[in-house]
Amino acid sequence: MKKYFLLLVFTFTLLSACSSDDTTVYYLIRHAEKDRTDPTNRNPNLNFEGEKRAQRWAEYFKDIHLDAVYSTQYNRTIETATPTAQTKKIKLEKYNPRNMYDSVFQSETKGKSVLIVGHSNTTPAFTNLILGEKKYQNMDDNDNASLYMVTISGDKKTSEVLKVD
Repeated sequence: MKKYFLLLVFTFTLLSACSSDDTTVYYLIRHAEKDRTDPTNRNPNLNFEGEKRAQRWAEYFKDIHLDAVYSTQYNRTIETATPTAQTKKIKLEKYNPRNMYDSVFQSETKGKSVLIVGHSNTTPAFTNLILGEKKYQNMDDNDNASLYMVTISGDKKTSEVLKVD
């Protein structure tokens, strides 16, 4: 009888451990420093400092497991996300900032660790959508070092913001 009880406990423990795949982690950052020499350019590339920061982001995420990397279609977000995607050997996915965190995105990212590169207004807005509350305001236009992290485990959602220089 004791043998069957231990087998039952072992089986339950094993099944519980397997169900931990329901934890989703979102890492959200704003694009790195952009070229501001032409104020009429609505789609600038990164400047030299931005290119260096994009490399630092890749270094930061080097030992963090990522299943996907998402970027808006703008040069500055693509250039920020690309070094990390290349380091991880992950195809860079695009998302529409006007259609953030819809049911398709939620389904595709459930149980995964995901980097999302956006803008000073979309990064906190995306974070708020994930959390289901208006917790974060738009970022300062010179803030290229904030990392928003959201973890979803079951019905529990937690978030924090780190400065990564």
